[in-house]
Amino acid sequence: MSVRRIAAAALVTAAAVPVAPSPASAHGAPMTPISRSAACAGNGVQRGAAACKAALKATDGFLGAYDNLRLADVKDDRQRVPDGKLCSAGIDLYRGLDLARDDFPSTQVKSGQNLRITYRGTIPHRGSFRIFLTRSGYDPLKKLSWDDLGDPLAEIKDPPLTGGAYRMKVTLPKRTGRHILYMVWETSSTPDTYYSCSDLVFPAAATPSVTKSPSPAPVAEETAVVKPTTAPPATVEPTEAPSIAPELAAGVTTTDDQMIGLGHWLIGGALAVAALVAAGAGLSRLRRRETR
Repeated sequence: MSVRRIAAAALVTAAAVPVAPSPASAHGAPMTPISRSAACAGNGVQRGAAACKAALKATDGFLGAYDNLRLADVKDDRQRVPDGKLCSAGIDLYRGLDLARDDFPSTQVKSGQNLRITYRGTIPHRGSFRIFLTRSGYDPLKKLSWDDLGDPLAEIKDPPLTGGAYRMKVTLPKRTGRHILYMVWETSSTPDTYYSCSDLVFPAAATPSVTKSPSPAPVAEETAVVKPTTAPPATVEPTEAPSIAPELAAGVTTTDDQMIGLGHWLIGGALAVAALVAAGAGLSRLRRRETR
């Protein structure tokens, strides 16, 4: 086989192999808070975690290098990176990082915290970091979409590289439960843009306690005491004295002569009545005779 034919075959073979980001050109990833790539991808520090094993399985047992999750010539993040593939940036070698799980290695945080970020830089570059946090109500059991992210919490340009890392701070807003800190590193010294997902866990929402009103002290039942009714003493009405002459009722003292006169008056009255009765009887007999 001629040299030309060998060279042509090599070119065909090279064209048939998909081009992946080269580990030799790797540049960086967040170590604090730990990112999914730093935990699970090649050279990751927590590959034994259940979620990392699932991510490896989803990519047929191989994930790309932890510090090489990047795209070239990005004009618009939303147009270039599809919903549901934000953690992998749509790169097939990292598709396991997009799994909708709530057990990826995470960092405990709290609302209002001034979060320290350590972004490992294996090759230094100038550029800007855009830092997002999922909205309130985010569901970790659904794949991350752009609508889950609000405006950037911060955009930090050209932070210095100290001790092999870019060190930044961002204040976390009020959240509860599990969320994702999403970072986009757009370099200005190369055409590359890097993407990462860091899982954060905020304290769960406090369950409102139901304050029970104190039960009123038991009231002793009043036992009705029936006191024996004492009947009022019987009042004996005085018997009315028989009517007497007004003079006697007034307490007038009578003399013997008065008493004798009274007797004569009563006898005279009786004789008059008897005379009337006798006269009436005689008149009645006279009429009977006349009618015969």
